[in-house]
Amino acid sequence: MKRRSPRRQGKPAAASRRDGKATGRRRAGQHATGTGRLRIIGGDYRRRLLPVPDSPGLRPTPDRVRETLFNWISAALPGARVLDLFAGTGSLGLEALSRGARETVFVERDARVADQLGHNLGTLKATSRGRVINADVTRFLDAAPTPATLVFLDPPFRLGLAEPCCAALESGWLATEALVYLETEAGLEPRVPTSWQLHREMQAGDSHGRLYKREATSLSSRGDAC
Repeated sequence: MKRRSPRRQGKPAAASRRDGKATGRRRAGQHATGTGRLRIIGGDYRRRLLPVPDSPGLRPTPDRVRETLFNWISAALPGARVLDLFAGTGSLGLEALSRGARETVFVERDARVADQLGHNLGTLKATSRGRVINADVTRFLDAAPTPATLVFLDPPFRLGLAEPCCAALESGWLATEALVYLETEAGLEPRVPTSWQLHREMQAGDSHGRLYKREATSLSSRGDAC
């Protein structure tokens, strides 16, 4: 997926970056020079290998984390409308398309990374279901919203972006009972809208992933900020 301050690689490794911001660790399958590879691990595109740009710290979300996450959300994937924020390599959004999502919108600030993601959608013949937007995520979320049923939110670590993005999603970007997967640095306890109920969580090295379900019965509190 993405980038940020210290991040993981299969077994957590050394430093990464996201959304065009260098922050540390290099992504799985990527060396100091050359092009890395992203492997789709399930669904229609299973075992397809896709090129990843030679961008410092860029790497897909590790296979074991993706496998756990997609086991959690498997029932929600058929026909899902997905929003992949701070998309990076697009590993989560592409995996969702492979496993039955109706459409995925990828938002990525780094123009070269976004361009490669568009090429990878073409390679998979998935351009009718996937759209790449080269934009800053915080500015993108200020635009007119289209509700998503599943959101992947994986901002750069230690830049204070998680809570503002959570709040912005409540301005019309979420379907009534949407799922939101939020990944932050370990040790951070982000405040999220009161309508979000924690469903599952996992820790992998220096990152902490939380899956929230938006509860229709709690939407009277949707004005509460993250």
